[in-house]
Amino acid sequence: MDEDSRIADASEVPADSTLLFTVRDGLDEREAILTKNGDDEVAAFENYCQHWTDVRLDKGSGATKRDGELVCGKHGALFEADSGCCTYGPCEGAVLEDIGVTIEDGAVYLTDDDYEFVQVGSSMEYDLSSNRSLGFD
Repeated sequence: MDEDSRIADASEVPADSTLLFTVRDGLDEREAILTKNGDDEVAAFENYCQHWTDVRLDKGSGATKRDGELVCGKHGALFEADSGCCTYGPCEGAVLEDIGVTIEDGAVYLTDDDYEFVQVGSSMEYDLSSNRSLGFD
């Protein structure tokens, strides 16, 4: 695999939460999350709730994960960690935007041709006191 598409060691993806990373789609950067599904499986999704797309699932310290589902902290919506399908909440039946990844030689690589890997973590600055992204009112 190409080292430019290497996101992280698979062991760095927490079993009970998510790992935040940034991808580029053309000129736009987007946040994404990795979630572990068993010992040898991971999935990646764009980091936003399908109900309100300005609500991040992982705010920088890992998304809440309960019984194999990602939890939206704003609405309580539940998303299957392996498929991204919402099983409960205001967006029930909606599906998180999938990002293609694979594990090879113990590392997670971005395989989705629509995105370019930028970095682990967010490249955006957030005003944590207001729960808003800087520059957006």
